[in-house]
Amino acid sequence: MKKTILFDLDGTLIDSTPAILDGFGAAFLAHGEPTPNPEAVKALVGHPLDFMFAGLGAPSHLVPDYIAVYKARYEQIFLEQTSLLGGAAGALALASEVADVGVVTTKTSKFSVILLEHLGVMKFIKTVIGRDDVVNPKPDPEPINRALERLGKTSSQDKASAFMVGDTTMDLESAKRSGIAGVGLVCGYGKEADLREHSNLIFQNAFEAVKFIAGR
Repeated sequence: MKKTILFDLDGTLIDSTPAILDGFGAAFLAHGEPTPNPEAVKALVGHPLDFMFAGLGAPSHLVPDYIAVYKARYEQIFLEQTSLLGGAAGALALASEVADVGVVTTKTSKFSVILLEHLGVMKFIKTVIGRDDVVNPKPDPEPINRALERLGKTSSQDKASAFMVGDTTMDLESAKRSGIAGVGLVCGYGKEADLREHSNLIFQNAFEAVKFIAGR
């Protein structure tokens, strides 16, 4: 039976930090506020935008306005300010040889597909589940379950050979709650100690993770 490998996006396959920081800076400046601390922003990557803006101090009633400014700015600069992480292209190529491949992200699927096409790796990916495809984002199991449904991989046997590869505890929690194996990466935004609380499968990058999965 062919395996299933699902990947997170930010911090797992791509380095989108410059674009994210640019977008948050634009949103706060548009509301007369100083740009947030970069480390504070990075610590929240992986959460939905509304959660991130609230966590950075945006007034709750203005969060939708902050998000609108962020998305407008992000759409202008995300292609030029995003790159593949080292080994990501090789990871996706190898994964596509041994598994059905999907991306499960808290980005919208619209931006994600455009970005993956631009970076030349969408050809390896069978489905993309974004924030706009689900009611409940990670760490809820819904995004992973939706990806498995789209891939036709919902049986217990399918789940026994399915993996979620990501750089935050939200990825690993979502994997556990959906009944598949969570694989943590230290190349992104999560802390290794936190990841190890949720999985004993921890690797430097996506390529190392896929090599391990391919050999199982």
